[in-house]
Amino acid sequence: MGISGIDARAVTGERRQLINVAYRLLGSLAEAEDAVQEAYARWYALPKAGQEAIAAPGAWLTTVTARICLDVLGSARARRERYVGAWLPDPLPDRTEWPSELTDPADQITLDESVTMAFLVVLESMTPAERVAFVLHDVFRYPFAEIAGIVDRTPAACRQLATSARRRVHAARTPSVAEQADVVRRVKEAWEAKNIKALVALLDPDAVMTADGGGLVGTVLRPVEGGALIAQYMVHIADKAPGLKLLERTVNAAPGLVAQYAETTATVAAFEVTDGRVTHIWVVRNPEKLRPWTGS
Repeated sequence: MGISGIDARAVTGERRQLINVAYRLLGSLAEAEDAVQEAYARWYALPKAGQEAIAAPGAWLTTVTARICLDVLGSARARRERYVGAWLPDPLPDRTEWPSELTDPADQITLDESVTMAFLVVLESMTPAERVAFVLHDVFRYPFAEIAGIVDRTPAACRQLATSARRRVHAARTPSVAEQADVVRRVKEAWEAKNIKALVALLDPDAVMTADGGGLVGTVLRPVEGGALIAQYMVHIADKAPGLKLLERTVNAAPGLVAQYAETTATVAAFEVTDGRVTHIWVVRNPEKLRPWTGS
């Protein structure tokens, strides 16, 4: 007896979970969608008897998706080195602001602290095995015994990988939404007023701004370091783009800013706030990464 209609729907219904896993592992919507599509292709390529022999299709699909992501992460470092300028994870809007053509519930990503830009940037610094072990265990509660088969390590080794990753992530914990929203709002007001002094007061002296244009639009290719230099750069941008409109928006589950020019989203900025001051700004300008923002 083949897979019933109910079981087939259940298999298809795993898509949202798989997209959530793949995005956190890869930091790229396009790559996450490709990984999930490949996992489903492998499922449907199985003979009917092979499908029926799998007691938990959802777990099987998650394992296959994670293995595909692990392979992608293994080759990602070389691709990042060829990338023009800094590479940043894809920014995500609040689910209520996705364009209508991208609002399939099966594709919606759960927005929580595990998708903040600060969190994802820390994940980028990990080895592929660390990232997979940490995300699957700490975010999705997969047991180390199952993760071991994905990363080809012992459960004990996977536990060590997750522990190492956890130490790095601990430093990326964000403040309360209200605190960050207040700081981001004041940054917006100072930026609109082109008030360098006010911006410098809101930026940590050792703040860093990283921009991702992907070589498709103009932006700084190296991080801008120091609150004073960042403030000057922000005012310079405002001077060069009269009519630029700044909007307070949720970016990867945290307060951020969106810059629109001629009614088109040109920039999405995510912030890390520590002790009431901005310590990091991640600016995404690559239009290929702004697809979910086209209707914002």
